[in-house]
Amino acid sequence: MTSVLIRRGRDTRDVQARRKDHVEILQESSHLQAKERGLSRHQTSQHLDLGRPASRTVIFRWWKISLRSEYRSTKPGEVKESHEDFLENSHLQVQIALIFGARILDHVFNLCEGKFDFLERLSDNLLLSIISYLDLEDIARLSQTSCRFAKLCMADKLWEQIVQSACDNITPEMRALAADMGWRQMFFTNKLQLQRRLRKRRERQESQRDSQL
Repeated sequence: MTSVLIRRGRDTRDVQARRKDHVEILQESSHLQAKERGLSRHQTSQHLDLGRPASRTVIFRWWKISLRSEYRSTKPGEVKESHEDFLENSHLQVQIALIFGARILDHVFNLCEGKFDFLERLSDNLLLSIISYLDLEDIARLSQTSCRFAKLCMADKLWEQIVQSACDNITPEMRALAADMGWRQMFFTNKLQLQRRLRKRRERQESQRDSQL
């Protein structure tokens, strides 16, 4: 099996290029291994536990799930490696690339090298609260960084907080209108248009009451 090991202290761009080649080679090698051994993902269930950054361990567990009697007494297997040892363990890297894919393997590499993305670990509610303090231009730029931030930056809950911080008082009529048109659209609608929409909404409600009477 051919593999390319990543060493520390090299140029960052060189490391990234070698990692990409490494992941591709691992995937190719793992598919060859699976073909030779007749492996099937449906025969064994696997679990990858990265733990907390402070634990600095990678735990790979697997167990058989089968109705056959010969597998009933089979015990789960486990491999536990420190971050440093994982970077040198090409066999375990092959297994992760085969089962979980190149993206997960690259994520594990980043964790083992101390490259933590703490923003990804924050809850959506906390991120929405932080984003609400940004300028509009910064929110627009942030929405282009990832799919998750694109959804958060378009979330109605975010723009509700932004409207509340921009307005001294939000009346029940305004909340009802926001439920119809959305808080984001309400924020970008000028004051005169909002007044027209509110007036039309009142007229519609009054006509409905008159028709019921």
